[in-house]
Amino acid sequence: MTEPDSLSRAAPADETIAEDLRALIVAGELGPDARLPGEQELAARFGVSRPTLREALKRLAAQNLIRTRRGAAGGTFVNRVGWEEAREQLAATATLLVSTTPIEAGTLGEARMALLTACAPLAAARRTEPQLEAMRAEITLSSEPDTDDRAFCASDVRFHRILGEATGNPLLALHLAGAIEAVQPLLNMLSYRMRDRAEIVSRHSAILARLTDRDAVGMLAEMEALSRYTLDLVRRAQRLRAERRAP
Repeated sequence: MTEPDSLSRAAPADETIAEDLRALIVAGELGPDARLPGEQELAARFGVSRPTLREALKRLAAQNLIRTRRGAAGGTFVNRVGWEEAREQLAATATLLVSTTPIEAGTLGEARMALLTACAPLAAARRTEPQLEAMRAEITLSSEPDTDDRAFCASDVRFHRILGEATGNPLLALHLAGAIEAVQPLLNMLSYRMRDRAEIVSRHSAILARLTDRDAVGMLAEMEALSRYTLDLVRRAQRLRAERRAP
């Protein structure tokens, strides 16, 4: 019996080497800023040619796991990734996924709401005055008549990002930021022609008021209302688009 190709063909050597090195990095055996052995030593250790080893290192560099520095003190080093850089990477990946993969608007809204639900109690308990002030500034910006659609959308994203940061939990804030920065612009793009800015500003203000009062239950109710409003706009926009395309 002939085995399927996926079973009969082994992974390329460079892919296997990259996975082995990645496992060492993830396990902490090669820590942040650790210098990897030279190409010649690594190639000999894995029993491959230097071009094959370089392809493996390119894979790791593409995943932002390593960096190369030239000069007398140069070499290949394990990256030290901070929270801000991780947020940007996650948001970029999520945005690409959402932009290139058919996903129903309800699925996007459900994911966003699930993360906001997890954030609300922690944010209500831990928010700081500077965070509240930053959210007020975003509401003010969104209220200004000369704020264009791009700036309005960016302000919307920042408002929710600050809400995530108010949880005091960087891992939760990271995932919320990734979802918001991927989902929110798409939802805004689909609904901006139909939305009432004043309505959104009012709902943001209500969320902020509940957060100021440390009222997690009230926050969730306001978030759910905003989510329903947004998804209703998106679905109406999608129906109108479908009607225009119908013969």
